Amino acid sequence: MPDNTMQTFNISNVIDEKLIALDLDVRTKEEMLNRLTDLFDEQGKLNDREAFFKDVMWREGEGQTGIGMGVAIPRGKSAGVNKTSLAIGTSKNMLAWESLDDEPVNVVILFAVTEGDSDIIHLKLMQRVAMLLAHESFIDQLHAVKTPHEMLTLLESDPEDFDD
Repeated sequence: MPDNTMQTFNISNVIDEKLIALDLDVRTKEEMLNRLTDLFDEQGKLNDREAFFKDVMWREGEGQTGIGMGVAIPRGKSAGVNKTSLAIGTSKNMLAWESLDDEPVNVVILFAVTEGDSDIIHLKLMQRVAMLLAHESFIDQLHAVKTPHEMLTLLESDPEDFDD
């Protein structure tokens, strides 16, 4: 039987406009991650803000989350998360970040994953975002987004709509 999980997986289940912050005036990785953690907390996605932030920072110490072209995808799988979610922030400033191309970033997609969530949901979410990020034209549009609504619409795009 074919796996239809990807077709039925809708990114709007894990993000909405209240989890998108554009043109933040942050200057460091830690400031950006703090601001995105605040978004999760304000929207009731966390039950322990400090535990989640600590888990994200620990994961950052384990390896590169910058994927190149100004984008980073940090994540935290944590008991501090009560609903698997995504938050996205863009920065007015380029941020020093360990990335595959050794360049700074200004778009950060932070994953908050519950410890109890199935790995399948976590992996489907990562796969969905990775499929979009595989297209340079998607990344160009990601950097050009002006409103949270535009960002959400872009994220809901079909990866096959991008031809590079």
